[in-house]
Amino acid sequence: MEGEILKILTTVRDFVWGLPLIILLVGTGIFLTIRLKGLQLRGLFYSLYLALIKRKEDDEHEGDISHFQALMTALAATVGTGNIVGVAVAIAAGGPGALFWMWVTGIFGMATKYSEAVLAIKYRETDEFGTMSGGPMYYISKGLGWKWLGTLFAVFAAIAAFGIGNMVQSNSVADGVKTSLGIPNWITGIILAFFTGLVVLGGIKSIAKVTQVLVPFMIIVYIIGAMTILLLNLSSIPQVFVLIFKHAFTPTAATGGFLGAVVMQTMRHGVSKGVFSNESGLGSAPIAAAAAKTPNPVKQALVSMTQTFIDTLVICTMTGVVLIFSGLWTSGVKGAELTANAFGQFFPFGIGKYIITLTLIFFAYSTILGWCYYGEKSIEYLFTKKAVKVYRVVFVVFVAIGTFLKLETVWRLSDIMNGLMAFPNLVGLIGLSAVIVSETNIYFYKKRR
Repeated sequence: MEGEILKILTTVRDFVWGLPLIILLVGTGIFLTIRLKGLQLRGLFYSLYLALIKRKEDDEHEGDISHFQALMTALAATVGTGNIVGVAVAIAAGGPGALFWMWVTGIFGMATKYSEAVLAIKYRETDEFGTMSGGPMYYISKGLGWKWLGTLFAVFAAIAAFGIGNMVQSNSVADGVKTSLGIPNWITGIILAFFTGLVVLGGIKSIAKVTQVLVPFMIIVYIIGAMTILLLNLSSIPQVFVLIFKHAFTPTAATGGFLGAVVMQTMRHGVSKGVFSNESGLGSAPIAAAAAKTPNPVKQALVSMTQTFIDTLVICTMTGVVLIFSGLWTSGVKGAELTANAFGQFFPFGIGKYIITLTLIFFAYSTILGWCYYGEKSIEYLFTKKAVKVYRVVFVVFVAIGTFLKLETVWRLSDIMNGLMAFPNLVGLIGLSAVIVSETNIYFYKKRR
């Protein structure tokens, strides 16, 4: 019975993540890049300046959290198991070329992420309690006037929060902790659910206070570990990039425990796991951006754009390169165990496995916190604020439940929900692209004066 369910989910996943969605995702990023005249490239350094240097003057503006907290909350949700498990799954199933297609989603996804944030802040609302609400459900319903499509997005996002932002994360942590430390899944589930409840029951301000400390720490720890491996193996890096570009456009032959992959399979795994990691086009991150204290939609959007750069073009690249030149991507091992084995190959005394286990716990936990907020805002949009408290309790319970499910089933469900979220959001971005361009031109015109 379980095998049949997995087959059905795989069929649905392959349909949702077929050529039409891949074209729509990458195509929307290309379209917005052209309309914005390559803003993600020419404005990258300015965006990083805004993102990484706290601007205290913005704290007096309307909003719930600082722009830095909004960035860290969004990064908490995006920098997750996708950077460790997702990259491993993509390369183990699609070969080295999958990393190239992750880069493609990252480069063009920066324009998409920027555009999402512009619209989220422009069309955000203040509720009766004085808190901010925004995201695709609001800019689709208010900007395009299609309330039914905004509602559809909110439904998909509320469900997806239990997959990509909940059970996938706790499942991956339980798997990694059991492999490295031998701790049973049920113990991991209880501990993770307990610490999740401590934070998310306090809402966005509580989440933001934790993520602004946790996210920079976990990213720095992981980058130090990965960079140490890269620096010790500099001579192998050119060969890795040759493999990446070669297999991005040609089939990857079966070798070792690797079954081989055609170009379409490589592309699908790279794009789907790239989107899973950086969430550009899904419409999730702008929900956090809408809560930021900012005087202008474009200013916060430039900050939001750096999420995709940090997540995919920095962290995922480091993971992917380590995996490829370790040679273990052909071993038949998947998920967190593959990444842990790859890191373990380059550090003595099992230090590499412990680095991956530690960062996996932090990555997953922070993602759970961020996605709880995304889900509750979707629930609030659908059922009013009264339903949020019940949602938070159910969300915490599912953190524990996720540790007992099979990895394949959880990933299939998450991929399906990701794809379904993307459709209405991309329609909104394309339909409101003129608004995005107008807001951008006004901001930079005033900045030049």
